[in-house]
Order: sequence, then structure tokens, then C-alpha cells
Amino acid sequence: KSSKQRYERFRRAYQEGKTNELSLYRKKEKDQDFSDRDHRSKKDRRRHYLGNYVRWLWKFWPTVVLLVVLSLLSAVLELAHPLFLRHILDNVLLSDTLATAERIHQLHLIGSGLLVVILLGQCISVFKNYRTRTLNLHVMISLRRSLFDRLLHLSLVDLTDMKTGGVISRLSGDVNTTSGLLQLGLISPGVSLIRLVLAIGMLFYLNWRLAFAAITVLPVAVAISFLVAKRIRPIYRAVRDDAQHVDGRVGETFGGIRVVRGFQREALESLNYNIGRHEIVRKQLFAERREIALWTVWGFMMSCVGLVTVWFGGYLQVNGRASIGDIMAFQWYAMLLLNPVWQIVNSFSELQRSLAAMERVFEVLEMQPDKPDRKDAVDAPATVESVEFRNVDFQYNEGIPVLTDFSVCIPGGSVVALVGRSGAGKTTVTDLVARFYDPTNGCILVNGKDIRDFRLATYRNLLAVVQQDVFLFDGSVAENIVYGDSSASFEEILDAAKRANADQFIQELPKGYESLIGERGVKLSGGQAQRLSIARAILANPQILILDEATSNLDTESEQLIQSSMRELLAGRTTFVVAHRLSTITDADLILVLDEGKIVERGTHSELMERQGLYTEMVKRQQESMATNA
Repeated sequence: KSSKQRYERFRRAYQEGKTNELSLYRKKEKDQDFSDRDHRSKKDRRRHYLGNYVRWLWKFWPTVVLLVVLSLLSAVLELAHPLFLRHILDNVLLSDTLATAERIHQLHLIGSGLLVVILLGQCISVFKNYRTRTLNLHVMISLRRSLFDRLLHLSLVDLTDMKTGGVISRLSGDVNTTSGLLQLGLISPGVSLIRLVLAIGMLFYLNWRLAFAAITVLPVAVAISFLVAKRIRPIYRAVRDDAQHVDGRVGETFGGIRVVRGFQREALESLNYNIGRHEIVRKQLFAERREIALWTVWGFMMSCVGLVTVWFGGYLQVNGRASIGDIMAFQWYAMLLLNPVWQIVNSFSELQRSLAAMERVFEVLEMQPDKPDRKDAVDAPATVESVEFRNVDFQYNEGIPVLTDFSVCIPGGSVVALVGRSGAGKTTVTDLVARFYDPTNGCILVNGKDIRDFRLATYRNLLAVVQQDVFLFDGSVAENIVYGDSSASFEEILDAAKRANADQFIQELPKGYESLIGERGVKLSGGQAQRLSIARAILANPQILILDEATSNLDTESEQLIQSSMRELLAGRTTFVVAHRLSTITDADLILVLDEGKIVERGTHSELMERQGLYTEMVKRQQESMATNA
């Protein structure tokens, strides 16, 4: 659909009050909003998030108190300005009893006092603004750190649902906006309310008749303003949802740029991006028009207050019930009255953006971390003597079994190969070993103890994983290898690279081990990236090694060289190997043949070949394919 068609759909949903349909993507994608998991009402959920946010901010309370005190001092000094003006007009300039020299002396004296008050107020204001910015930065850094840490520990299912765009938008824009919630939602409205009370008090002190006339327009203005501002919030939520989707699509586009160019889809991706951004602009303008209407109403009300002050004040002055100084001071106080009210209304409008962002941040902060340690959890053993699957069932989605009654006992130090057709559950087995997921039923035991009884961090220290889809970071060769053990020396890095048959090609790079390999290792070939990944696992010196088709991207020569070093590498380690090339697992201590999530055959290579079963069929088919290709 074009951006205009999407915008019309959005506008109809807004007019009908269907706030959950303001974003085209919210109903289609689970990553937009995890609040569906919370059955509380929106009001209760928002109140809950706000309460948690306030408790989270408690560590900043000394700075908050300081800012409130500084704001009050600044307000008191500002309220003193009209009194100086009133005194100058009534008691100096318009006085018939003072001589000219005395008037000039009083004018200089009062003017100097006013100058001191203004300078003091400016100094307080500068210091307050600096502390406000500092507080916002500290809140932003602390919130981003907490959110990043929680995202790192979410389950793979939650992260997959959230998608890369959702993660990035929460860490960047949402955190930036939420950090201003302290100022918009607490400090600014509280101080403005106090300023409002003080200003009203001064108005009644000067002239109670004029005060009643001036404030009659305020309730109408405030009611209209809050009503309009409340209607703006769902629009900004929809804008954030759409921006998250578009940003996520951008990441996918450039992550798969070779596919995009290979199929000549540059124009299509550009069109999709422009439509998405154009739709966001339309929605932003939709919100801006409502904000402009709010500002127009408020500006009219401010003008009305000024008109009433001059009009009715002039009438009172003619009848001897108010002085010129009273009218001028009252006009100034009327503006000081309207400013805090406008700040409260304006902050409420801005608050809608911050609340939308805060909800998205705190709904993630409240999500349960992946596999929290049990209360009686213990450290994982230093050595692995056995790994046992006991009646393990597993489902990614309810009702769709991936593994069924999977049972096997593996002695420590054994090499176990997992083979089977695509979708048989081979990678799922290794994911369960790594505790990326937990069994739906049954358990996995290490040294006779359920791995869920171990502290997850200590258990993961036993593991190293080399996957088929290699992920390398944008850094140097050495930085990617040392990721397996941050305390390793360069000599250990060099040794790991040699054992993975990676040292030779690394030395040929322009800067050797300091050469930059680009995002996801784009400057390396597939085989080179795979060998670097293997070197990283070797450096980790794991007790359990998972090789998920780790040699699939290697050419024949590199694979042969690695196989010779693998015997030394795998010695003493419990290793799970997933491989399509069955020729690479002939030396495995145990081969498990999987079909539709079940173990249909088990044994060594020679034992399975003698049985003439599924494994033999797969080996022969692969040999025939290799002979044909040769």
C-alpha cells in the first residue's frame, strides 16, 4: 500500500478510537508490544511502570532535591521583579512628594537591587540547568546500562520476537526520551505548580478583584489543553512502532545487501523505505497539527488574560481602586501565572512521548531473564565425566514436537556425531546442551546432576560453540580470537590459530593479527571465517565442545588439515558434532542417527554400516553425489 492509503487507515482508526490499530505493524508483529502478555488494564499497567520508574530513580534523589530547591529559589527571585517595578512606578516616578535628586537616588538604589536579584537568579538558573543536564545524562547512561544488561539475558525466543529493530530503537530513541521523563513528569510540573500558587498569591495580594477576573479563563484553557494532549499520546506510540519496523528493515537490507543486489531489488527496498518514512512523517504532522491547535488555544487565552488585566485594571485605576504600579506589576504576575500553567500543559504534551517510550523500556526491564538460577543452584563441575539425555522432549511451538523421548548417555571425553536429514533435530540437541533452551519434558544430566541445578554462568564456562553460520565482530583478527578467553596472551592466541590451521592465512593479511576483518568478517572468505571461529573455540579450552557443521564452509584442503589437528583438539573433551559431510565423522565414538526428532540408529561408523540402515543409505547417497560431482 502507498503511504497515503496507510495514512488514511491510520486516520480512520484514530477517529474510531482504535488505538491498537494506529500502527500497521502492531497486529502483524509481536515485537512491537509485549504488553499482550500482561492482562492488566492499560491504566493499571502504566501506573505500575511509573511506580517502578520512580523506585528506579530513587538513587538520584539527592540531585532531584537539589534541583527542586534551586528551582524554588529561582522562582522566588523571579517573583520579586514585579515588586521592584511597582515600587519604582508608584513610589518614585509617579510620586509627588519626592524631589528630583531623591527620585534619582531611589531609582539608582532600587535599580541596583533589582540588578543584584537578576544576576543572582541567572547564576542559580545556569547552575540548575547544568545539574539538570548532568542528571539527564546519568539517568540515560544508567537506564541504557540496565536495559542492555536485561536484553543480554533475555531468552532467545523473546529476542527473536523483538527483532533487531526493536532492540536498537529501545536502546537508543526510547532511552533518550525516557531519560527526560524525570524532568517532564516530576521536577518541572512540581516546581511549576509551586510557582503557580505563589503567583496567584501575589495577584490576590496586589488586587483581589483583578485577580478573580484574570484567572477565570484558566480552567477552560487547562481543560482544553489536557484533553488535546491526552489524545496525542497514541499517535506518538504508533510513530515509534512504525519507526522501529522501518529501522529493522534497514538493518535487514544492509545485512543482506548481496542478496538485494543479486536479485536487483535496490529500487524495491528504496521504495519500501520511502513509503515507510513518508507514512511516519504523515503521522507526525497529524500529531503536530493537534499540538498547533493546542498552542493556538493557549496563546488566545494568554492574550485574553492580558486584555482583561489592562481593561479591568484601567477601570479600577480610574475609580481609584488600583495604582499604575499595581496594573504593571499585575500584568507581569499574570505572565508569571500563565508561564507555569503553560509549562505544566506543555510538559503533559511532551510527557505523552516520554510515557510511550518509558512503557516500551520498562516492559522489557520487567521481562523474565532467560533461565534464572534456582535458589539452591550450585557451581557446575570443573570436569565433565558424563552427559546424559533422559527422556527428553522438546517443542519450539506448542503441539509441534521437535525431539521425542530422546535418551542417550555419553561418557566424558567422547565425540558424538549427530546426523540426519534436514529438520531431524540435530541443532536442537546442541542448543539444549548449551542451554539456549530447556527441555519441554525430561532432563539433561552432567555428572548425574540436572544442568538446571547449576548456575548458568558457571555451566556456560564449560562450553564452546562453533556454528555453521559464523558470526565475527567488526574488529581485528586477534580481538575475535581472544573473545573465547579475554585473559589469553598473544602466544595463546597464536597457538589457537595454528591448531585451527588459521595462522598461515592470518600472517598473509596486511597487518597480520591486527588486521581488521570488517562487519561479520566480510573481508574474509567463508573458510577463513570458519577457521577463525574454530580458533576462538580452541582458545576457550572448553570441557564441552559443540561443532554445528563447523567444517561445512571449508574447502577440501583446509578440511583435511583441520581434521588432522582435531584429533588432538578433541582429546579429553566431550564433543557434539553436527555434520552433513559424513566422511568427517568416521572416527566418532558414537553416531546418533536422528529422524523426525527420534534416535533411530546409534553406534560407531563401522557398526552402523554393517546394519545397512538409514545411516548406510545416507553414506552411499553422499558418496554417489561426490562421485558425480567429481
